[in-house]
Amino acid sequence: MSTETSHRSPAAKEAGKTDSRDGFSPEQVKTLSSALNPLLADFFALYLKTKNFHWHMSGPHFRDYHLLLDEQADQIFKVTDDIAERVRKIGGETIRSIGQIARLQRIADNDYEFVPPHGMLEELAADNKALAESLRKAHEVASEANDYATTSLIEVWIDEAERRAWFLFESTR
Repeated sequence: MSTETSHRSPAAKEAGKTDSRDGFSPEQVKTLSSALNPLLADFFALYLKTKNFHWHMSGPHFRDYHLLLDEQADQIFKVTDDIAERVRKIGGETIRSIGQIARLQRIADNDYEFVPPHGMLEELAADNKALAESLRKAHEVASEANDYATTSLIEVWIDEAERRAWFLFESTR
């Protein structure tokens, strides 16, 4: 980084952040980022909860559930980079810390020492349904901004969340 760049005033640095990318106004960038960053926090929270349940799974269906949750966690984690990069691509700022994730997440943590396998699957199914609903709301925001790339990505993520919820639900029957 050049000395000139690193010593710019905060106002000058802020002015650099408002450059429109992909044709979005600064207000659209703010609105889109405000819709996507809580989703990013939710994906991180759901990833960690899914891994938590994967690590603490027990019972007669251990292997099947353990593998299912590992597969789902991998899918969830892959989305985090896509969301963060989309926010940056449109010119926004994204999550920088675990603390920020905690402030933005809407998926509740589960710190219980023991959760029965059936309870784990039911909770994750409900979380994936809630995530799909949050994705639909973010889709509306992106659609209003004519952000076709984001709406396209979100449509895939909705399908994946619904599929995870379906697999989890069917595993509890």
